[in-house]
Formats: sequence, structure tokens, C-alpha cells
Amino acid sequence: MSDTTQKSLIGGDFLITETPAQDIFTLEELSEEQKMMRDSAKEFIDREVVPHHERFESKDYALTEATMRQLGEMGFLGVTVPEQYGGLGMGFVTTMLACDYLSGGNGSLATAYGAHTGIGTLPILLYGTEEQKNKYLPDLATGNKFGAYCLTEPDAGSDANSGKTKAKLSEDGKHYIINGQKMWISNAGFAEIFIVFAKIDDDKNITGFIVERDTEGLTFGEEEHKLGIRSSSTRQVFFNDMKVPVENLLGERNNGFKIALNSLNVGRIKLAAANLDGQRRILAHATKYANERKQFGVAISTFGAIRKKIAEMATGIFVSEAGSYRAAKDIQDKIDELVAGGMNHQEAELKGVEEFAVEASILKVFVSDLTQQTADEGIQIYGGMGFSADAPMEAAWRDARIGRIYEGTNEINRLLAVGMLIKKTMKGQLDLLKPAMAVGKELMGIPSFDVPDYSELLSEEKAVIANLKKVFLMVSGAALQKYMMEMEKQQHLLLNASEILNQIYMAESAVLRAEKHFSADSVEVAMAQLNLYKAVEKIIVAAKEGIISFAEGDEQRMMLSGLRRFTKYTNQPNIIALTEKIAAHYVEKGHY
Repeated sequence: MSDTTQKSLIGGDFLITETPAQDIFTLEELSEEQKMMRDSAKEFIDREVVPHHERFESKDYALTEATMRQLGEMGFLGVTVPEQYGGLGMGFVTTMLACDYLSGGNGSLATAYGAHTGIGTLPILLYGTEEQKNKYLPDLATGNKFGAYCLTEPDAGSDANSGKTKAKLSEDGKHYIINGQKMWISNAGFAEIFIVFAKIDDDKNITGFIVERDTEGLTFGEEEHKLGIRSSSTRQVFFNDMKVPVENLLGERNNGFKIALNSLNVGRIKLAAANLDGQRRILAHATKYANERKQFGVAISTFGAIRKKIAEMATGIFVSEAGSYRAAKDIQDKIDELVAGGMNHQEAELKGVEEFAVEASILKVFVSDLTQQTADEGIQIYGGMGFSADAPMEAAWRDARIGRIYEGTNEINRLLAVGMLIKKTMKGQLDLLKPAMAVGKELMGIPSFDVPDYSELLSEEKAVIANLKKVFLMVSGAALQKYMMEMEKQQHLLLNASEILNQIYMAESAVLRAEKHFSADSVEVAMAQLNLYKAVEKIIVAAKEGIISFAEGDEQRMMLSGLRRFTKYTNQPNIIALTEKIAAHYVEKGHY
């Protein structure tokens, strides 16, 4: 393992490079401008969205559209769009911050906002010609027009390149004639600008097009009836000999799959941000209810079973924030580095996000899984009342469920994260082979019985994380050596490896955040410690399952022995004491 202390701007490098606490960005370091944006977003949601909960739940699509126009008037739809195209031109961290605090009040609005500012706008910003950007971005940035993204088809979901929608150049060469259909299109009911993907003739890959709503041959299905996000407009979109001007081809022919992938990379990390304030609000509701609800003559917030839930919910928020903003700043720094090297900002943003695609997938999975779990525990704290639509938890649970499907299902993203790491290694972009070989050599040696000095804050936790990275290298390295080019077919193993990867990144992010800003007796340090303990337990399960599935005999025994060695604490934390400390803090505070 490398002990370098220089900040890495290589995605996935956290596995083999020690990251100093001072090199990560956290919410504690927001600028005054960013704090003003955060507070403005939160105040808007509390004033204009939360009071209208029932209208959003009753499929009031007009309310969603009207609220989006308000966001446009306030500049929130153009946070990431450069000033020359009518936006605010702010950095990646600030765009994450806006997505975070504008998404917590209602899932329908969060979906409309995310679809418009992300996959509805970014393809034009990142791949459009100057003419296309000047024509469309000012309206998108100000909310004069809204965007939608048409990729998914009845037979083409995760395999986006297998779509059957076809485009053919007209005889006069002035238009592309498009036929086909798309489904699950967010904002379709009120969007005026659509990013549409189709295959031209018999091309291998899809191509992107910009389509305006009044285009002849463009029609729409009825609004879908959905489990959650009920006021988010979701329709099928049909193309019947639809004529699109040739100048509306987006990017290059055959390049649509790349546009789709890079747009989804941005969407994945922003989806993590979009779940954060939802978690905070669920905890606030649950804690308030627990403090007010009396059973056996006392508030249920005094019961250990309830306090355990509150502590784990708060810990999940702390960890989710840590990973999300760490990765956001890494992306921003990579963009700045590329621009400083002479690359134009458009290309730099593409490359910056692409560089940290592994982290984007990790965050998408971890935070969306956790948000669903947080909402579920919120219902449990409310008890029978939590199952009622009159309480806030029922809608929160339903809205949270889509997060595990958006931007590629969590299963797809788990496979992607490990697959991308392997590809980076094979291409020589990331050296995982030497560290993996070093771990193999270490397994053959005699372990040290010296007792380390863990007198510095969180020093043992950082040592544990360093060893967890060895677990990943041990398991994935041995599996890759066995299966080689067939590794991508071993989905069970890849899912196990992904669980290890996800837990390492998030646990390290939380520990570094706590080390950077908080004292030993703080609740934040307790949350980092509690999360790490639970991460270790999850890694043990995932690694053991993987090891016994592909290794046998002496190799299996050696790896299982290594797993025990690499997941051992010198000083085991008192989990109940940590849990009680966290619970006491948030029960008294009443919110995150």
C-alpha cells in the first residue's frame, strides 16, 4: 500500500493510496456564498413545497411545473450552466449542494429538478455545438423551457445501446426521420426540449438528437400511475416519421452511447446528493414523533430499541454526506486541473466526471440504499401511524424506492464500479496489480504481534481501513487471476467485491471527515466509529461468501485466515456506548 500524502486526482486510487484528512472536502468547509445558496434552497423548500404535500401526493402535475418555474426565476435551474448561456456558472460542489437541499422536500419535485438540470440539460452543455448551446441553454437555465431525456425503451433498459428507435436521413438531406418509442420519460408532460437517442440506419451505436416539443410526429402517452413521485410527470414518448433537422444531431454520429454514459455518471453522483436532505428530514420527523409519542407513561425516545434506530439513521446521514462531498470536490479539482492544463471547460468537465465514475456508482448505490432503509426505519418508529398516508413516512418510503432504480439499477451500478476498476487496471490507468501481489506476499508471511501505538485521533480506525483495502485486493485479485477475461460473467463475485468497495470508500470518507473537523469526544467521531464497525461486519460477510465460492483447499484456508487478520481490531469499540452517545445527542437536538 502506498503511503503518499499528495492528493490523488485519479478515480479509484483511494484503494491503494492513503488519503490525508486535509485532502478531502466536507460540508463544514462551505464558502459564505455556498452557505447562502444552501439556506436559500432550504427556505424555498420549507415555504413553497412542504406545505403543499397533499397536492403533490394527489398528482398535481401543474404544481410541479409551476414550482420548477419558480426555481428557474431564482436561478436554481442554471447553477451549472455558464454565465454566457444564462446560468450562474458555479462549480461542481455548488451544483451538488443545490441538488442536495432542493430535493429533500418532495420526491416529485426532486425528480423534475434532477431530470431537467442533469440529463435534460447537460448533454447539450457538454456535447452541443456553439449554435445549439446558444439556442437552447438560456431557456433551460432560466426555466423558460424544460428538458427531458429519452433513452429507455420497452426492450432497452440497462442495455441502452440495444434500442430499436431508428433514424434515417431524408432524401433531401435536411432532416433525420425518426421512428420508435421511449418509456419512463420524466418531465415528458411539460418538457419542451427532448434529448432523444436513436440508431441511424444500421449503425452499431445510438446517436443523440435535440428534439423540440412542437416537432411533427412527436406524440405522448398518458401519465403513468406510479408507486411514488406521484406528481412527477412520467409518460411514454412516440416518434412517428418525426422530422428532426440535421443541425439538431447532438455530438457525433454513433457517439450517443458515450453521451448517455457520461450523462448518467453525472446523474449518479447527483442522485446521491438528491437523497441527502430527504434523509435529514426523515430523521427530524422520526425524532420529533419519538419525543412526543408516549407509551407506558414515557416518550418512546427513551427506549433503547428506538434510540438505536435514531443513532443509525443519523450515522447514515453523516457518512452519506462525507462520501458525496468528498467525491464532488475531487471531480471539481480534476476539472480545474484539466482546465489549467489547457483543456476547454466543456471537455474538462466530461473528463473530470468520467475519471471519478467509480466513486459516482459507489455513491449512487450506498446513499439510495440507505435512504430507503432510513425511510423504512422512520415508518417503524411511527409504528401503525407510519403506515398511514396522513403521516409523512409513507410518502417518504414510496418516493425513496425509485432511487435504487434511477440512473441504472443499484445492481448494475455495483457491477459497473468493480468492472470500471478492472478496466482501469488493464489499461494501465490504475495500478492495482502490484498492491494485490504485495497482499498475497503478506499472506504468506508471519503476522506481527507488536501492539501498535494508536494514541492519535482515529489512528486505529485508519489502520483498520487500510487493512480492509487489503481484503478487497486479496479477494478481487485472486478472483481475477482465476477467471481472467471471464470475470465479468461472475456477477455474484462482482457483487461481493462491490459491497467491500462501497463500504471502504464510505467508511474512509466518514473517518477522514471526523478526523479533520471534530474532537475525540464528539458525536461525529462516534458516528465514524460506529459506521466503521458495521462496515467491517458487512465486509466479512461479503468477502467470506466470495472466498468460499471460488477458492479451495490451502488457498481458501489462507484467504480466510487473511480475512480474519485484516478485519481485526486491537481495541474493539463499545458499540452500545457509541450508539447511546449518538442517540442522546439527536434525541435532545430533535433534528440532524
